[in-house]
Amino acid sequence: MAGEKPNFNIVFIGHVDHGKSTSIGRLLYETGKFTEQELAKMKDLAEKLGKKGFEFAFAMDHLKEERERGVTIDLSYKKLPTKKFNVTIIDAPGHKDFIKNMITGTSQADAAILTVSAAEGVMAQTKEHVWLCRTMGVSQIAVLVNKIDVVNYDQAKYTKVKEELSVLLKTAGYKVETINFIPASAIEGENITKRTDKLKWYNGPTLLEQFDLFEEPKKPTDLPMRMPIQDVYTITGVGTVPVGKIETGIMKPGDKIIILPAKTGKGVIGEIKTVEMHHEALKEGLAGDNVGLNLRGINKTDIARGDVIAHVDSPPSMAEEITAQIAVINHPTVIAQGYTPVMHIHTAQVPVQFTELVKKIDPKTGQVTQEHPEFLKNGDVAIVKMRPVKPLVIEKQSVNPHMARFAIRDAGSTVAAGVCIDLVAKKI
Repeated sequence: MAGEKPNFNIVFIGHVDHGKSTSIGRLLYETGKFTEQELAKMKDLAEKLGKKGFEFAFAMDHLKEERERGVTIDLSYKKLPTKKFNVTIIDAPGHKDFIKNMITGTSQADAAILTVSAAEGVMAQTKEHVWLCRTMGVSQIAVLVNKIDVVNYDQAKYTKVKEELSVLLKTAGYKVETINFIPASAIEGENITKRTDKLKWYNGPTLLEQFDLFEEPKKPTDLPMRMPIQDVYTITGVGTVPVGKIETGIMKPGDKIIILPAKTGKGVIGEIKTVEMHHEALKEGLAGDNVGLNLRGINKTDIARGDVIAHVDSPPSMAEEITAQIAVINHPTVIAQGYTPVMHIHTAQVPVQFTELVKKIDPKTGQVTQEHPEFLKNGDVAIVKMRPVKPLVIEKQSVNPHMARFAIRDAGSTVAAGVCIDLVAKKI
């Protein structure tokens, strides 16, 4: 049954080609999630395609295709029971894929494994992903110093990468003394689930052991129910089935719901017939559960990814104007008033216009350094006002932090990340 151990979502993040998929593939193989024969098949395929050493990454893709197309769980999720948790691994393969569901991945995560190559150390995306994790509220993180075989299991190389990362993690606001840095070789199967004498100098956990060292997060079941829609399916004989993660609150069959903004921009009202997780009907869905819902009174054409499901008597706010604290991560020039990028929040993507740069803040002290700056550049933290171009569900951090965090994207990269601290609600 789904309910025995707590569910725990872990996202793998890090620079492209530092071994995220291979690490997950190796982990699943060593915990018996696919067979020797399947691995041999993948090895052949990888070699034929000139991708020697990619068999574990291929195994991930192979699993994706071979899996029965479950309704409830997007194909980038993998289940792995540990002693303590029912872990869902959120695979974020490749930079673009990761960012495309960056919000739907990282904002669903209880913890992150930052994968860094021992040979290359901190790269551009390593930085970006750490800041995004922090802004998206992922407070627990561990580092997998992968490809340790490439540097001949050299402790000095590991220490150097660890020091570089410690500076980055500290700057982003993580407590480095609580973070484990795990040297590993996913391709050789070193320190993923078992250890050999090649890393005699290391006495910390393996990757698998690390999973159970994370703390179970408190479920925000006391907040009003919010479920951002990740996808909407039409299932023959069932009807409209939205899937996603319940961010906060509790939902039950029979609940009267409103879905906002919906196609109308004013919301649609319906009822939950059933709540399902991994093809099992639940008596109730709790914050943290990835579920599929069977609805009454709502058509597939009424709703889409980015809409939010709530109880009809406690709907979330839609914003006319947003006041946010943002960190500028990666903009090619500067951000000025009038700038109109795309906000990615929960599962929604909506263009927003920067209407006012209110003030700049020192990220280390929180003190105001400049009122009404003319522009913002990389590294700046600021309070800004923005106006969504289309209806958008967002809540203040003080009301519901799980519905307040967002990323700002432009021309294929993450420009800034932030959190909503105030808003002017849209009148429906």
